[in-house]
Amino acid sequence: MREINRREFIRSLVALWATTLGAGGVLAQAACAPGPGQAGGLARKPSLGPAVDQAYLTVARGKSPAEITQQAIAALGGIERFVHSGDDVIIKPNICVAYHTYEYAATTNPEVVATLVSLCLGAGAKKVRVMDYPFGGGADAAYERSGIAQAVTAAGGQMEQMAKMKYRKTAIPAGHDIKEWPVYQDVLEADAFINVPIAKHHNLARLSLGMKNLLGVVLDRNKYHRNLGQRLADLTSLVYPTLTVVDAVRILVDHGPTGGSLEDVQQMDTVIASHDPVAADSYAATLFGLAGADIAYVKAAAEMGLGEMELSSLKIEEIKA
Repeated sequence: MREINRREFIRSLVALWATTLGAGGVLAQAACAPGPGQAGGLARKPSLGPAVDQAYLTVARGKSPAEITQQAIAALGGIERFVHSGDDVIIKPNICVAYHTYEYAATTNPEVVATLVSLCLGAGAKKVRVMDYPFGGGADAAYERSGIAQAVTAAGGQMEQMAKMKYRKTAIPAGHDIKEWPVYQDVLEADAFINVPIAKHHNLARLSLGMKNLLGVVLDRNKYHRNLGQRLADLTSLVYPTLTVVDAVRILVDHGPTGGSLEDVQQMDTVIASHDPVAADSYAATLFGLAGADIAYVKAAAEMGLGEMELSSLKIEEIKA
């Protein structure tokens, strides 16, 4: 992986500034060096910010995970705002363990993931791959146990194991604490990268939300936990999701990230969506009685200009199915 040169750096910076300024996106992104998705000369285009009549962030509530996912995306302007005909799409849920079903709120709800697969294919995506790198058990077993493999296959998507050979040392030019790390290259090369975490308690990060879910795209995760908040923000500056969809259908309020007791699970019947991962995580934190500033990586990412942590100034559309 070659390093970005000065000309590429300036070109990407100017392009990102024009995109965010013209579309009402997060202006501060332009100030944090190479912009989202940069790896060497390779960059995934950042999502356009919302149009004047579109919500910045949507929150849908209802009994059907599929329906509220559809409604949350529709209120953002539709999946076509993020996925285009011919796109190679990667969807990254949280499939951290092979020994719990989704009812235990350690893994993302299969209906939420499958609905996103269907929406992407409906928008003309060339292919939609779903993947994670579990730390408890093998990938195939975790995919099956979570219920995600069956749901994704039925929706026409592809489950893919994340091969170690595809993790390569990658520069993180905007990083404050880390400047390079082994990152899964397909995630950087995809036309659209949709991050679909489940909202849950985490014994080290306090909460595992969207930016914490990105840890599945790097190797040496134990080392990454040193100064975890800043390092997750650094990673977000590189692996900037096209769209973040937070599954809060069932949330894990204690003993995360793996859980294991239904007593720690609360039924919230909620899905949160935004082009801005900082705003999505900040809102998700309120479901636990916290603010974005209470979560180290949310605060660090906001300070880096990667998104909006303060929700009061944002156009938030709440939908009840």
